[in-house]
Amino acid sequence: MPIAIAETVQTALANGAPLVALESALITHGFAYPANLEITRRMAETIRAAGAIPAVIGVWEGRPTVGLTEAQIESLARETALKTSIRDLPLARLRGLHGGTTVAATMLLAQRAGLRVFATGGIGGVHRGHPEDVSADLPTLATTPVIVVCAGAKAILDLPRTLEFLETWGVPVLGWQTATFPAFYSRESGLPVDQRVTHAAEVAAVYDSQRALGLSQGLLVAAPVPPEAEIPAPEIEPLIAQAVAEAEAQGISGKQLTPYLLARLVTLSEARSRRANESLLLNNAQIAAQIAAQL
Repeated sequence: MPIAIAETVQTALANGAPLVALESALITHGFAYPANLEITRRMAETIRAAGAIPAVIGVWEGRPTVGLTEAQIESLARETALKTSIRDLPLARLRGLHGGTTVAATMLLAQRAGLRVFATGGIGGVHRGHPEDVSADLPTLATTPVIVVCAGAKAILDLPRTLEFLETWGVPVLGWQTATFPAFYSRESGLPVDQRVTHAAEVAAVYDSQRALGLSQGLLVAAPVPPEAEIPAPEIEPLIAQAVAEAEAQGISGKQLTPYLLARLVTLSEARSRRANESLLLNNAQIAAQIAAQL
């Protein structure tokens, strides 16, 4: 399946300019319009201000695309599109669908196109109460050599089991100026990371060592949400428990579960969760740009 690579991305790759991949499931399933369009534009602006080039990845008319145009991004923001993980890429191709790529699909397409850094909000993981329900993000991290900058795994997940999976499959977890794995809305989960780093050059050095050793794993950089936007764990945890219980009662599962839980938390937290999400996304975009400049 051929990947369409925007001319701006091709030029940046040819010139060795720093590039940062952005996912499009954030646009199609993460925020409602027009907030989805606004946060994507702000992330792109943040990356440019830090000296790197943003590349939004998605599926357009069935074709995986690295470097969606502004018109394509706005169309995805306004219209219904397929939430596209790796398994969905050939299905979208078959029907000629537009798709918002998940962390897993974005990682894969970024790596195939030659991008090495990807900024997102939170990765998927092992679901609470359902250890058999494992996001495709985790095995993709184990097999795709891309640096993923995030605020940890989404707080609605089973964080200890998620970290255990990453350990088993050899994915290093670096804490950005922290020794504790962040819990998305909260700065600390109480769970340790593999190594604390304070500068982008350290992340680049670990990534370069992985490649020199011939390792296939990606590299997870976990950055806490900025302090002013944090929702402390004792405040957000009861709301997460309520949202999870409501989803169970309504039989919501699979690809619909995460969007439901995140949307429900916006209501239960009186929009504090959305503000935290926006803040951490911008923070991660800036960190990713710094790392890309060191590679």
